[in-house]
Amino acid sequence: MKKEPLQLHHKNLLSERLKSLSLSISEYSFPNLYLFREIHKYEVLIGKEIFIRGITYDKHRYLMPAFDITKCDKNHLIEMMLNVDFLFPIDESWLGYFDEEIFDFTAKKCDMDYVYTTEKMKTFSGRKLHKKRNLMKQFLETYKHSEYPLIESRKLDAFDILDTWQRDMSLEGELTDYEPCKEALMLSEELSICGVIYYADDEPAGFILGEELNPETFVMHFVKAKKKFKGIYQYMYNSFANLLPVKYKYLNYEQDLGREALRITKNSYIPDLMIKKYRIALKK
Repeated sequence: MKKEPLQLHHKNLLSERLKSLSLSISEYSFPNLYLFREIHKYEVLIGKEIFIRGITYDKHRYLMPAFDITKCDKNHLIEMMLNVDFLFPIDESWLGYFDEEIFDFTAKKCDMDYVYTTEKMKTFSGRKLHKKRNLMKQFLETYKHSEYPLIESRKLDAFDILDTWQRDMSLEGELTDYEPCKEALMLSEELSICGVIYYADDEPAGFILGEELNPETFVMHFVKAKKKFKGIYQYMYNSFANLLPVKYKYLNYEQDLGREALRITKNSYIPDLMIKKYRIALKK
């Protein structure tokens, strides 16, 4: 079996394989893997099948299949699992493949992806989202606003937003996703991700970067804004949902990483789905 650190050239090997699975889990995306390769120490294992080996945020070694795991020879899979703590992230639709006498199943809340209907973000309808509507209304009434595709000529404005966002966070860069986001902006064309940049009173105010995860789902990899513009996030979420092609019925805002502030914010939009990511381990 060949083992290689995950690099940009692996896009040709992995991108279409991952997309063909048509899963709703945000990790099944080459840009996601590539941009967080240093954090998770990703390696590509090329043999009878293709796996990604990595380390979770809570420091466990795992294998991620880059193929439909239910088509894998079980003895081969068990052999591959002997050198890691578990398989991850495994989709709920694959659980029937795993014999409960051989495998243990767990899923952590901090790993789950928050998914919302695009229609919800288009309208913020209902009593529970009235604060979001009010914040967006305040933004629209306070600032002259505009949005543009995040193309090369606007990347300097996006870097300005990212740098301001990082300063607003009052955390060291290694404790945020500043570096992966910076690289995503630099390599957006190579990674086949796209986005929109937003302006308030002609000042760069925020941006969104993401990609198609499956034919019905768009994943929001990075959403950054200057906090001085009250209501900017609500405006961006609403605007972006309205700009997307109608085929995207769902928006995946990824996990909360166990961070309380992220959990509160993502729950405040009332997720329509929480996508479980199972850890499958061999019974001891």
